[in-house]
Amino acid sequence: MEELEVVHEFTGPMPTGVSVSHTGRIFVNFPKWGDEVPATVVELRDGAEAPFPDQAWNSPSSDDDPHAFVSVQSIVVDPADRLWVLDTGSPLFRPTKPGGPKLVRVDLATDTVAQVITFPREVALETTYLNDVRFDLRRGEAGVAYITDSADSGPNGIIVVDLGSGESWRRLHDHPSTKAEPLEGFRPVVEGAPFLERPAEGAPEPVTMGADGIAISADGSRLHYCPLASRRWYSVPTSALLDRSLPDDEVGEQVVDEGDKGGGSDGLETDDAGRLYLTDYEHDAVLRRLPDGTFEAVAHDPRLLWPDTMSVADGHLYVTANQLHRQAKYQGGQDRRRKPYHLFRVPIDAGPVRLR
Repeated sequence: MEELEVVHEFTGPMPTGVSVSHTGRIFVNFPKWGDEVPATVVELRDGAEAPFPDQAWNSPSSDDDPHAFVSVQSIVVDPADRLWVLDTGSPLFRPTKPGGPKLVRVDLATDTVAQVITFPREVALETTYLNDVRFDLRRGEAGVAYITDSADSGPNGIIVVDLGSGESWRRLHDHPSTKAEPLEGFRPVVEGAPFLERPAEGAPEPVTMGADGIAISADGSRLHYCPLASRRWYSVPTSALLDRSLPDDEVGEQVVDEGDKGGGSDGLETDDAGRLYLTDYEHDAVLRRLPDGTFEAVAHDPRLLWPDTMSVADGHLYVTANQLHRQAKYQGGQDRRRKPYHLFRVPIDAGPVRLR
């Protein structure tokens, strides 16, 4: 394996998402989980974090402001080199309000917002937490987006968006594959300690975040996803998600359990060669599954403390490491994070180690 290269060190709020444009521009986001967040979306420019597309879009008037980013969890550059911003509308995991949860397209040629898609209440529920998004521009007139709802106290599922019409609908609504595994089936260990919600007072509780990581197969035929609190991952035909005449229970019948992926994962990603990448927060690693079903380690490093989001670009895999598990809610009320947080990258064709 090649060594991780440090791309950027973060000394302010903790990052989650990263995405790299076709021309090498790097974008990062910071959700509002309790840190002071001057801008929830930034571009890394000459080592600095510049609000993107500007400070106005990073200055919401309220949690339901449809014209500004409220609290962004994920950003993704699509195959047409456009940046999409997934806004949870849920700072501090508060209940959402219509107008807050949204998908925003930024034209990277002009650095201006070109499209805003908000979600009706039956799609973005009060409990919804929009977590990650992937795009397939080969479907329909303008393409489609798939979004995970990782809510920790409400129904989980997949949200499908028609990028042309702006229409959206829920799929696999509270399907077992989108739910966190019960503690008796999954007891994650990070840095040698069980990963549990540990309040300052009271007994520890299991982490209950559902569908989180998401990735589309190279040919667009299947959507892969995994709950945050699980070592298992799943896939479903995209044709089933897109067929609005198909009852949701029949969509659920087409879900395939892809098996034990070896560790808990926050992020998933794919590349054009049909390889699927998985973060492994239990082992400070990034793994990938090859088309023949074998697994490899792409990166393993003690600095990969909670590898979160990945982006494949210019022959590299970019990944954020944000020490999520060291937050106070998992540490008996004590914030044990130690700055800086990191953005790393590693070549993806540098002879990784075969695991199984």
